[in-house]
Amino acid sequence: MDFSFTDEQQAIAELAKQIMRDKATPERMTDLEKSAGPRFDVELWRELATAGVLGIAIPEAYGGAGMGFFELSLIAEQVGLTTAPIPFIETAVMAALPIEKFGSEAQKQEVLPRIVEGDAILTAALVEEGADPNVPETRATAVADGFKLSGTKICVPAGVLAERVLVPATTEAGELGIFIVDPSSAGCNVIALDTTSGQPEAQLEFDEVHVAADQQLGDFDRGAEILNFITEHTNSALCSVSLGVCEEALRLTSEYIKGREQFGVSIATFQAVGQRAADAFIDTEGIRLTSWQAAWRLSEGLPAASQIATAKIWAAEAGHRIVHTATHLHGGIGVDKDYSLFRYFTYAKQLGLTLGGPTSHLIKLGKMLAAGTA
Repeated sequence: MDFSFTDEQQAIAELAKQIMRDKATPERMTDLEKSAGPRFDVELWRELATAGVLGIAIPEAYGGAGMGFFELSLIAEQVGLTTAPIPFIETAVMAALPIEKFGSEAQKQEVLPRIVEGDAILTAALVEEGADPNVPETRATAVADGFKLSGTKICVPAGVLAERVLVPATTEAGELGIFIVDPSSAGCNVIALDTTSGQPEAQLEFDEVHVAADQQLGDFDRGAEILNFITEHTNSALCSVSLGVCEEALRLTSEYIKGREQFGVSIATFQAVGQRAADAFIDTEGIRLTSWQAAWRLSEGLPAASQIATAKIWAAEAGHRIVHTATHLHGGIGVDKDYSLFRYFTYAKQLGLTLGGPTSHLIKLGKMLAAGTA
């Protein structure tokens, strides 16, 4: 079995890593986090667009590089590695991929070239309080020239930045549709949310928000398929981000315990410290293998539901163990906000719960095993 990347894949990952390392420095992020605006680095976003990173999985016909989801997941890993303050997953995964696959030619022409150029930020609103994400309570009512949406979405990533939001909604007849909504439309209220990681999320309230008929993504017959496509690719990409987060938390810890001395020797030589670091390394490799498997299967168009659930469980549970180990081995400095580790701790916690924590994915996996589909 060959897990090595192609030269092209390595070059893409290195390019994204170099740009994010150069631009998303701890000092730059501290300045952003202390500013009044959302945690978003416009300069970094533009730099990634210029380098062709934002359009890596968008077809060449729309200005992109025409590569696949696995290459996109390698960039997502770099986002986690640097905790880069950019809406990459939201725009490139949650919106661009479904629009490219299910959208009309007009919808593709309207947004995909602008995403490649860094001129458009998009996202998807998948979460409702207490509702099954696959059966949204947000209502779509047909009117003469389109639809009117009513309902509330919470924890919308980049909701305060996005110019278009993909919104799943259900009709009175029980049909599921995905609608491309302009959040500045009349009746749409965007409320910024405070998050522990500082990621810019929002609550979106829809009060009979008008959506033109040509802004429905696909049709009702494919609504459930489109929603599943978005959630599967988003969950896989989040696991790739988690991999980067855990890699860097472990690297910081390794450097710290090698340099920190007690009783005249490095604390890395203490058995208890070394064992915890080794366990964190094994956990990180578990996240790597499961996230790569999920991303590769999606990239190849293979069924990946059980692999995504497995990767999400590893990312959530092992990610929790890794960042806790990192914080404990750092001692007091691990919770100092002048040191980078706190970003990885809070980001790992948020990633582990986004679109369902480990229990929900264990339940999904159990059902697939019982049904013989895993």
